[in-house]
Amino acid sequence: MESSLDFNTAKALLDWQVELGATEAILDAPVNRYEVPEKQVKPAAQQAQTAAPAAAPKVDPVAVATEMAKQTDDLGQLKAAIAQFEHCALKRGARNLVFGEGNPDARIMIIGDAPGRDEDRVGKPFVGRAGQLLDKMLAAIDLDRNTDRTAESKHEAVYASHILPWRPPQNRDPQAADIAMIMPFVQRHVELVAPDIIVLMGNGACQGVLGKRGITRMRGTWTEALGRPVLPMLHPDALLRNQQLKRDAWADLLALKAKLMSLD
Repeated sequence: MESSLDFNTAKALLDWQVELGATEAILDAPVNRYEVPEKQVKPAAQQAQTAAPAAAPKVDPVAVATEMAKQTDDLGQLKAAIAQFEHCALKRGARNLVFGEGNPDARIMIIGDAPGRDEDRVGKPFVGRAGQLLDKMLAAIDLDRNTDRTAESKHEAVYASHILPWRPPQNRDPQAADIAMIMPFVQRHVELVAPDIIVLMGNGACQGVLGKRGITRMRGTWTEALGRPVLPMLHPDALLRNQQLKRDAWADLLALKAKLMSLD
């Protein structure tokens, strides 16, 4: 059926609607404007249903160190195991691994605080001024960490190490977490050297082996740990800072010599 309106008439009617304010064409069905929301809610985009990656199992550094230490049968293997241990952040900031030095058959094992700048640079325990003072202290009671027990000498051999194998940044005090994860290696170190006596020099060594600090209070008092007699002593660094402490250190050295003689 043809429309009864010609083009000009239809256009005139449309212009009239626009002039009245019409903005859209009439739909096929009526629209209730009171029910139409001001803004159409857009459908939420469907998120890809991707499986969350499985969380990596949490590693227990102490358990790892314990297992690694168990696998060692001599000091060489123990040093290699410590070098392969990757869970201590101190390793990434240190120059060298500081293990131990002296006669592995020695009856006395010294465990000092964490390595300092000199030890980190050389890779050996107790070097620099503190090491020189330690050698003088030991020589005063006929001990020597460089003595071979198989050779004829009036000096008794000593083995020296540290509570940590790596130097903390800026020589800060060792953190409890660092010491805890290294202690399985320290315990194995003691087992392999098998000394008659352990000397703990400094707060860090006492914290690791005895679980407490306060070296000025504990020094000179015998106790037992790791199945052996233990004597806490002041670290040579403390003696270099305070000359008045040397009297206490001398008394501790005499106690050490007397204890060693009592075990003969």
